[in-house]
Amino acid sequence: MGNLDRRQLLTAAGAGALALPLGIASATTAGASTTARVPGGAGPAGAPAGPAAGSFPRRPVTTGAERAAADRWSTLAGQKVGVITNPTGILGNLRTIVDEMHEAGTVDIVGVFGPEHGFRGTAQAGGSEGTSTDPRTGLTVYDAYGAGVSKLTELFRTAGVETVVFDIQDAGARFYTYIWTMYTAMRAAVATGARFVVLDRPNPLGGKAYGPMMTTAYTSGVGAKEIVQAHGMTVGELARYFDGEFLTADAGNRLEELSVVEVGGWRRDVTFAATGLPWVMPSPNMPTPDTALVYPGTGMFEGTNLSEGRGTTRPFELVGAPYVDYRWAERLAALDLPGVGFREAYFTPTFSKHVNTVCGGVQVHVTDPSAIDPMRVGVEMLVAAKKLYPEFAWRYDSYDPARPYWVDKLSGSTRLREQVTAGASADEVVGAWRDELAAFDRRRQQYLLYRGPAA
Repeated sequence: MGNLDRRQLLTAAGAGALALPLGIASATTAGASTTARVPGGAGPAGAPAGPAAGSFPRRPVTTGAERAAADRWSTLAGQKVGVITNPTGILGNLRTIVDEMHEAGTVDIVGVFGPEHGFRGTAQAGGSEGTSTDPRTGLTVYDAYGAGVSKLTELFRTAGVETVVFDIQDAGARFYTYIWTMYTAMRAAVATGARFVVLDRPNPLGGKAYGPMMTTAYTSGVGAKEIVQAHGMTVGELARYFDGEFLTADAGNRLEELSVVEVGGWRRDVTFAATGLPWVMPSPNMPTPDTALVYPGTGMFEGTNLSEGRGTTRPFELVGAPYVDYRWAERLAALDLPGVGFREAYFTPTFSKHVNTVCGGVQVHVTDPSAIDPMRVGVEMLVAAKKLYPEFAWRYDSYDPARPYWVDKLSGSTRLREQVTAGASADEVVGAWRDELAAFDRRRQQYLLYRGPAA
């Protein structure tokens, strides 16, 4: 996600490039909200009960998809369903929801819509699988990657979609593009009058928000609307936020109906490692839950001339460049940041920046998932690299002359880049977004479904 070569993502916000749990929280255009329960399901703040015994392995947390499946997909009965999912849309038996819905015979799937990397996940960053017939199910899989609102609206109408189902594991960062896939689909659902259902999954970072706010002038396909960099919400909560805050202005109305099949047993202080759920790579460069934990911060190195680890087995955990030496690791380790450690590391990327060239740098090791502040980690790394190495530079993209620095699109404005360039400390950089982060945190409270210490 956030690939520097994906120029179609650099359009202004509103173009909505598609990169794109049973308690059911349901909202209508009037803003009404109700919560229903499914058999065997616990509410988000209650003890996890999960599906019926023997259906799936018992875990501390039960996904929205598992809870819907335990109720034989009754929330989708009698509707023509379009499913937006990828390999992360699985049940506890490790099978995709599309295969399970199709074989159950209780859901009328009229189309599957593949985001970036595709429905079955065969494509690399910036790629898709094309429109085809799925060999397992015989269903039409539409290539929705890169589709704006008008194109996706056309696809929904062509397939005859009455209910849109979204089930993709998010990584928790604003520039991870599946949440903008969802927003584009929500806008298309408004245009077609379709119901929108989110099968919710935990935010792998937990429920605390971090980082700077996106500014309108720097919106793009890697940050289409004004939210903070690590939003601290599940996709179900984000859907509620988008519906309440943005859809009327962008689509002329809110959704006819938004339903979130909630996660059972999840609290805002729970990171992915504690859920007991299997980790399926949301994209080829997000191999582990640890990658997701550091990604909101280390993902900003896409906007520099350092490798962010693409072309290695630990992208976004390994960061470096040919000019980096042992001093970076030493300086970062001396900071004793909560939740992480830094190891001097050397690696040779097989693609992307510095391909086939030995890079010195660090590996970021997550030592306590509950303590890490990913934005602080990323800022400290940027500040130290800029002070240590004259060769450090921001990645310049000449094809967008009005907004040529990629890091500005990732961080939401020119402020972070300008502060680091001017020699600001990490305290100064992080302090600059304190008020806007607090304001966002207050605003999102009405849309949250899950509680706990981080709420």
